[in-house]
Amino acid sequence: MSFQSFDDPAGGGDHAARLAALRAHMAAEDLAAVIVPRADAHQGEYVADADARLAWLTGFTGSAGFAIITMDRAGVFIDGRYRVQVRDQIDLRHMQPVPWPETRPSAWLREVLPQGGRVGFDPWLHTRREIEGMEEALADSAIALHGLDRNPVDAVWPDRPALPAGAARIHPDDLAGETAAQKRARLAAELKAAGQAAALLSLPDSISWLLNIRGSDLPKNPVVQSFAVLSDRGTLSLFADASKFDADLRAHLGDDVTILPADALAAALTDLEGPVRLDPATAPEAAFRILEAAGTAVARGPDPAILPKARKNAAEMAGMRAAHLRDGVAMVRMLSWLSRQTPEDLTEIDLVRRLEDFRREAGVIDISFDTIMGAGPNGAIVHYRVSELTNRRLAAGDVLLIDSGGQYPDGTTDITRTLAMGDPRPEAVAPYTAVLRGMIALSQALFPQGVTGAHLDALARQFLWQQGWDYDHGTGHGVGAALCVHEGPARISRASDVVLEAGMILSNEPGYYREGSFGIRIENLVAVTEVDAEPGRRMLGFETLTLCPIDRALLNADALSATETAWLDAYHRRVEDALAPHLSGDDRDWLARACRPLRQG
Repeated sequence: MSFQSFDDPAGGGDHAARLAALRAHMAAEDLAAVIVPRADAHQGEYVADADARLAWLTGFTGSAGFAIITMDRAGVFIDGRYRVQVRDQIDLRHMQPVPWPETRPSAWLREVLPQGGRVGFDPWLHTRREIEGMEEALADSAIALHGLDRNPVDAVWPDRPALPAGAARIHPDDLAGETAAQKRARLAAELKAAGQAAALLSLPDSISWLLNIRGSDLPKNPVVQSFAVLSDRGTLSLFADASKFDADLRAHLGDDVTILPADALAAALTDLEGPVRLDPATAPEAAFRILEAAGTAVARGPDPAILPKARKNAAEMAGMRAAHLRDGVAMVRMLSWLSRQTPEDLTEIDLVRRLEDFRREAGVIDISFDTIMGAGPNGAIVHYRVSELTNRRLAAGDVLLIDSGGQYPDGTTDITRTLAMGDPRPEAVAPYTAVLRGMIALSQALFPQGVTGAHLDALARQFLWQQGWDYDHGTGHGVGAALCVHEGPARISRASDVVLEAGMILSNEPGYYREGSFGIRIENLVAVTEVDAEPGRRMLGFETLTLCPIDRALLNADALSATETAWLDAYHRRVEDALAPHLSGDDRDWLARACRPLRQG
């Protein structure tokens, strides 16, 4: 069975009829509008089929966005990654794309509801920070946000799938580098020092990291869908489907972890003594409301696991390096095979399946996200997902963008390479070169302690900016260790205020997209490391984890500086030294050619 489905990702259906059913429900509930986020109660990037309300209602399947439905308007709010995709997926006769964050939901509501009205939302699907921001922006209007007891989409979704109940498994302590008991004690001590009696954890990857467990509730993200309450004594209540945990896993969790039904969370929150830490950026608004209604003191603060999880320890770093070695072998075997094929004989789906085969042979458990295999104009769709409806046959002259990754027992990978199919397109050479130079600049960055991703973002964009170009996504996201491929809180983005620390792993992925023509992105994963500096000053830099040659067919080598050329040659020497012992025959020969020094052609 393939890791990736190629069915219509929107799931088909009469979306106009679904909008009409929702509006009938709104009229019965005296709602002028409802907000439909692309979110579940855990605010994860991937949602289970039961939580795919935005896709069911509108047809849009991107990993971020939301809709606001009024009695006569339906706005689908999307960021720059999805400007092309949304127009292909929604029914433009009944819905309109709304550029976000350029257009704030409060401003849109003011425009479409000039007389005001009640705007319904599900408090389990929004964070306190989201709701407070909207309430503040609507404070001087006649528009009022109204928390609903029942989700309005669920009320009109007749065949809504069941919630996932995938089996959980133990993540070995030797890969985690620390026992779950040690982690709980460390975080509990932090709560006690802050005078907090407990903390609610709502992010499944935080809970999975904390308990050294992994799950199968969601495709591609090995997390256990659950909530948890950690006390200042180190005991933990885990709210999850008990059928996920076998006897070995229960023994692994130990006596200080109690498994309770998922639907027992609300009552348990009511019984807590405070102060209880809640993260306004990640915890559901409903949790705040339950505690406040019970008169329990709420202490705002970050998820206590979010930064410890982001700072990988030595065992986690070793696992990530080992996973990248195996993934590099799989990638080279794929690229070597592709170099011997005739493009016109292949489709995007053919390539996805072939790459999955190579990763299976490398020991992958699952892919880490739906493979982006964008040929020609499909590559310009930033988060393109091939389906049977969009599957494109390759053609000579295509620019092919491959963004993919794997979930291995010991690590998570994410890599993008852009290739020329046959003779390179002249108009793609300059942007490809600018993207590569930006990726190299970020790879070589040295920076003092206290720097955030926002300080570094321009390094990757500088050569594009010089040509009047840019890209509408962040330069880098955090990556988990055998966990979610997109992990907070660190990132490389103009919007990031999180200080980078040693042990954090991020992507380095500048890009360029020409709608209707081609897309370019080059991505490696990098780890923040300490580097030698003058006495009294701590400096940080990046260790590149990804091991795979960078295609040079689209590169204008003459535009690279001596320093950039030296970096590329050194990277390719390292890639060849690491991967060659694990390859043979045509694959090893291809690797040697792909890693030759730049000035040798």
